[in-house]
Amino acid sequence: MSFSGATPVGAPGDHPLLHGLDQAQREAVTNQGQPLCILAGAGSGKTRVLTRRIAYRAATGALLPSHVLALTFTRRAATELNRRLVTVGVRDRVAAGTFHATAWAQLRGLWADRHEREPALLDQKVRVLHALRPPRGSGEAALAEVAAEIEWAKARMISPDAYEAAVVAAGRRPPMDAGVLALIYARYEEEKRRRRLVDFDDLVILCAEALETDTGFAAAQRWRFRHLFVDEFQDVNPAQHRLVEAWRGGRSDLCVVGDPDQAIYAWNGADPSYLTGFGARLEGATVVNLDRNYRSSPQILAVANAMLDTRRAPGALDLRPTLGAGAVPDVATFPTDADEAAGVARALRHHHGGGRPWAEQAVLARTRAQLVIFEEALRAAGVPCRLRGAASFLARPEVVEVVAELRRRPPGSPLAAAIADVRLAARAGDPSGGDAATGGDAEMADAEMADAEMGSDAVVQSGAAGAGGAPERRASLQELVRMMGEQLALDPSAPVGGFLTWLTTALRGDNPDSSGDAVTLSTFHAAKGLEWPVVFLTGLEQGLVPVGRATTPEARAEERRLLYVAVTRAQRELHCSWAERRRFGAHTMARSPSPWLATVQAVVDALDGSASTAAAGGKWREHLDRSRAHVRSLSNGTPAGGRAGGARAGGGRGCVEVGERADPAMLAALRSWRASAARAAGVPAFVVLHDATLAVVAEARPGDRHALLALPGMGPVKAERYGEALLAVVANSGAA
Repeated sequence: MSFSGATPVGAPGDHPLLHGLDQAQREAVTNQGQPLCILAGAGSGKTRVLTRRIAYRAATGALLPSHVLALTFTRRAATELNRRLVTVGVRDRVAAGTFHATAWAQLRGLWADRHEREPALLDQKVRVLHALRPPRGSGEAALAEVAAEIEWAKARMISPDAYEAAVVAAGRRPPMDAGVLALIYARYEEEKRRRRLVDFDDLVILCAEALETDTGFAAAQRWRFRHLFVDEFQDVNPAQHRLVEAWRGGRSDLCVVGDPDQAIYAWNGADPSYLTGFGARLEGATVVNLDRNYRSSPQILAVANAMLDTRRAPGALDLRPTLGAGAVPDVATFPTDADEAAGVARALRHHHGGGRPWAEQAVLARTRAQLVIFEEALRAAGVPCRLRGAASFLARPEVVEVVAELRRRPPGSPLAAAIADVRLAARAGDPSGGDAATGGDAEMADAEMADAEMGSDAVVQSGAAGAGGAPERRASLQELVRMMGEQLALDPSAPVGGFLTWLTTALRGDNPDSSGDAVTLSTFHAAKGLEWPVVFLTGLEQGLVPVGRATTPEARAEERRLLYVAVTRAQRELHCSWAERRRFGAHTMARSPSPWLATVQAVVDALDGSASTAAAGGKWREHLDRSRAHVRSLSNGTPAGGRAGGARAGGGRGCVEVGERADPAMLAALRSWRASAARAAGVPAFVVLHDATLAVVAEARPGDRHALLALPGMGPVKAERYGEALLAVVANSGAA
């Protein structure tokens, strides 16, 4: 394997297609190494490089655009690729599309050539599963979970006979007994054969099998598609990789682009080892690294890089900033999730001042269920918003169904009676047969599967049936129950008709232009590939970030990468928040901050004051190393230059211990001072100084400003703001 050392096609010189590219990007465009792997970090211009590489090779005679096959994971990405190719002068349209759409087109041609009647395409698995009546659970919600499990198996090419063993080997928890689900899976496959149906997963496998067994079909496809390009290669699953290899047929003209740090779909079948092991697996492969970030400020990148300081994926890259200084990210704590939503709404309105478009801002959360309360709060505050990848709350099928049922009742019928029926409807999709809202972390862990934005046509075109409709349905109906409860709290005798009028007005009437300039509400998964100048990361709590069901090291590493993806969506400003209490259905639960918020806060402290200036001035490496040293000291339980400790970093459960030798009386005095300072400023205590810093101060007993500045977590701004008071507390406590 060679690293970026091959001679480029011809002499690039001052070719127009290379204008505006940095040295690494030029190398990725001109390198004639085959196969070629381009490791492109977030914001490094991978789409630009992929487009320019195709155009440059066409311009230098190394390929014909009509013989290119470019594979993407969304139709939007394929459309954007062709649009960019046109803008750089590629007149002949390349074949760009998703795996499923491309396979379907090729199979239809094959069946026509064989004079075979093509099977019908099954757009939703539940259409067949419904007739199979799986035990435990009923209705679309339970069926959607079964569909998701079948998709997981088929992505890995696991047959019904092998399903039980595969589940055990993967440590996976299916929604029902694995043996029962294997039987349903087998019956599903047999029913499709009987009715001559194929689903989206079948298209990938059938096309690969045809290329492997039909020499004429393979020769025709490989003649037409001589140059293969695959985007987002870290998201390829085993079935898709098999199809890529079948198209390739042992040829070397393959170029893949991806980022191991953005591998966030392993739970649904993606295998990032196809990207990270590319150089070792394919003989003569060349690897080019793109690590310069053109999207985010140095301050945001410091947080992003620190997120992946441990358990990094093989081949992962540190992102190097190219932009000037931006705002230091911040962390906010709210008493409740409603307060968090209201606070974010106020901040959005503030940022909108001065003519900034609403569309430059986004609110991101780990699960779609969390976004319901933000949708409601933003519309109540007159902030136009759109929920990415989903219909508005009133347009969601489960809400439409229940509202239609309520409208069939007499308008004057009591709302109190109707609320019990809606609560039962919310429980109907719970495979456990109980109230899904009885446990905070467990309920929200289930809500993880509400993230339907997988980026594949299979999910998009099947209505995301396999992406976990059950938790999303429950969350929507539980939110409807909550709204009904609010109405009853105000008026115990409220009628159904009055509630429906209020609901329509509150959620629809205040947002007439949400399809135009609007704030985006999105899950972390759905935000991948997008960017906004201002990003609010919300609900950063234990059980959500990481999600509760991520119990293995591999799953937690993926959750960490998912947070990294969310952070790197921000261009200029990043605002992080969590709530001390959150409502789950009819229950309110106490919450604790995400264990990774300690890392964020440590980096924010290191960025405070002149450190941010140093990062913006080009000393980003030294600055980042200092930030990471601080983070590692917290993670290891040892302050930089200090000893192991006993106070908790970040103030959250599950955080690390520092400052073991701190004087308890002095630490108590420091905490009392911090509480007073926090009340005076109207901020959470750890925003002033977190526990780890107080413990180090109590242990080090600094006597002057110079000694105070030498301590981790004490940037010049905090020293200027609190230094005199801190030194006074230390002196007074020591004297006592």
